[in-house]
Amino acid sequence: MSKLTEAQEILKGLGLPTAQQNEMSALTLLALCSLKEKDEWKNATRTSMGVSKGIMQYMETNYKRKYAANTRETVRRQVLHQFVQARIADYNPDQPDLPVNSPRAHYAISNEAIAVIKKYGTSTWKAASKKFLSEVANLSKTYAKERETNMIPVILQDGSVLKLSAGKHNQVQAAIIEQFAPRFAKGATLLYLGDTAKKDLFINKEYLESLGIPIDQHSKLPDVVIYDHARCWLFLIEAVTSHGPVSPKRIHELEDLLKNCKEGKIYVTAFPDMAEFKKHSANIAWETEVWLMDMPDHMIHFNGDRFMGPR
Repeated sequence: MSKLTEAQEILKGLGLPTAQQNEMSALTLLALCSLKEKDEWKNATRTSMGVSKGIMQYMETNYKRKYAANTRETVRRQVLHQFVQARIADYNPDQPDLPVNSPRAHYAISNEAIAVIKKYGTSTWKAASKKFLSEVANLSKTYAKERETNMIPVILQDGSVLKLSAGKHNQVQAAIIEQFAPRFAKGATLLYLGDTAKKDLFINKEYLESLGIPIDQHSKLPDVVIYDHARCWLFLIEAVTSHGPVSPKRIHELEDLLKNCKEGKIYVTAFPDMAEFKKHSANIAWETEVWLMDMPDHMIHFNGDRFMGPR
């Protein structure tokens, strides 16, 4: 049999559904194992690879299968996601705290799977693959716990804890809740908190509705929304690590979204540090605020002769 056919048999033996036993999936497995047509399965090796310049390039170089550049998402969503769920592959094993949308995202065959794959074609293959299937549920639980340790805990005012996915953007968001709010919005209530992996991680629908904020459009809300009921101030905060400061365009979008909200609106762009702020300073709207995570006691006011307050 060809290596491609053998790879499909292996995927079937490891419990992948029919949709993940196709040619693309088999080629992905071969790439992750660094196996060429004449190599033996016992010589499979564990190599971390990105999707485009790693896995897809390996397919083209060694198996003459050239997929269009926009196929990258198909490989990721229709093959690699299922590999990770089935514990056949590890996601970002070399740097588990990479953010979800990092361009350095990579995959590797899991240690548990490669140990079984090396036995393909031998008398111990069936027993090894059967054992893998019987243990994969427990392995998935262990994997989930390992991933959880890399999440960012955020302690809310009432003592409850939210967990944000790893990444610099979410580190800034956590700092907004734990450092910005106690200093500049003391006693305020968190109404909305997004996450790079789950856009509406926390959303207080009833409170938002009571303020005239359309909750069915929460995807357009800033990263963090906090309400100071003592001063009737609504803090609309964007966390910026690569793009998305409170620009004139963003102000226009939010003013339209919040046209039925009568509370005083305070627009804040939060940066991790001065260096990141400098990259975006030309795009920040006047009459807004800037806060730096590494200098939490200070604010930069783009407000002319006024200090912080509603527009």
